[in-house]
Amino acid sequence: MLPKPTASPYAAVFIDFENVYYFLKNHFHDPPDLNDICLDIVRTLREQLSDKGLDSLISYAYADFERLATAPQGALYLMGVSTRNVLGTDHKNAADMQLCIDALEVMYTRPDIGTFVLVAGDRDYIPVLQHLRRQARQVLVAGFRESVSGDLLQNIGSAQFIDARDLLSIERVEQLEKRRADRQRSIEESRRLREQGMAGVPSAAALAARADSGGEAAVPLPKVVPVPSASAPRPIVPVPARPFVSRDDVPEFAPTRRLTTDMERRTLAFMLAEFQKLEAKQQRRVTELWLGPFMRLLTDELPELPDYERRDQLNKLRDAGTIRIEKREGEPHPFSVIVVNYSHPDVQELHPGTEN
Repeated sequence: MLPKPTASPYAAVFIDFENVYYFLKNHFHDPPDLNDICLDIVRTLREQLSDKGLDSLISYAYADFERLATAPQGALYLMGVSTRNVLGTDHKNAADMQLCIDALEVMYTRPDIGTFVLVAGDRDYIPVLQHLRRQARQVLVAGFRESVSGDLLQNIGSAQFIDARDLLSIERVEQLEKRRADRQRSIEESRRLREQGMAGVPSAAALAARADSGGEAAVPLPKVVPVPSASAPRPIVPVPARPFVSRDDVPEFAPTRRLTTDMERRTLAFMLAEFQKLEAKQQRRVTELWLGPFMRLLTDELPELPDYERRDQLNKLRDAGTIRIEKREGEPHPFSVIVVNYSHPDVQELHPGTEN
């Protein structure tokens, strides 16, 4: 349900078309009628604005249209939407910057337009939304809940948010959700079969022996690790320096309990993946992760959550005994690190074979 219009009956609509297009493509596994779905969202949004007495005098759609699989410029033009072709890269598109520039230009040059509608969800839009609201303009945001930043949604307020699912027919939404569920089951089944098949896959050495002998390779014997004699010199293994802490001051993990939500497991899985990346880079076992840089990475991993909810996920992991957070003395300021409890059952399930 759209909120009541302001005194001005005129609106400007700014559509990050690339954002909508790629969310649908990735989230629903490249539906065959992807272009039509995007156009239905735009068409229904304009119709709902019109039903509420808002005349969309200006409508812009932004994308690197040459990179899209299909070219919807003609259909958008017939709907009264002007396209803005912006060049992007594999990592970042320029639509958000051009959209913000155009929105500010319209605000300063068209005082008769009282409502600004952004079909976008990145947290990068927060400054321009705040500026429009300070200029006494009504601001609405439309998008799929999963692709809208939690910080942006918290800033704009749920009353000013339009869920893109409500801009599609019930039948269309059911088709998309069924497609997603079917593809997810297929992916999980393929993964399970791969994992089962790996148990019967011979090692590289066995394959090489089979190729050399021209027949079946012998069953490999268990690997024997030589035990050094008492007189043999032991290798010197460098140990990273750690600050001195007395035994009484060593923090402990909270009592172990299983994680209860998918979001908690998703946060833990992402954290463990960051540990593994750091270990691969440094070629050694890493026992702790800096909290500050990790929280910045978590912002990109969980954009649908506001900042306080992302921090709350770490609190839940700590309370479940999967991690603890320790203070470290440093220059110029102290800092905090994350330490993982590798004996926790959820850690073992997400990364089997890890040890203390």
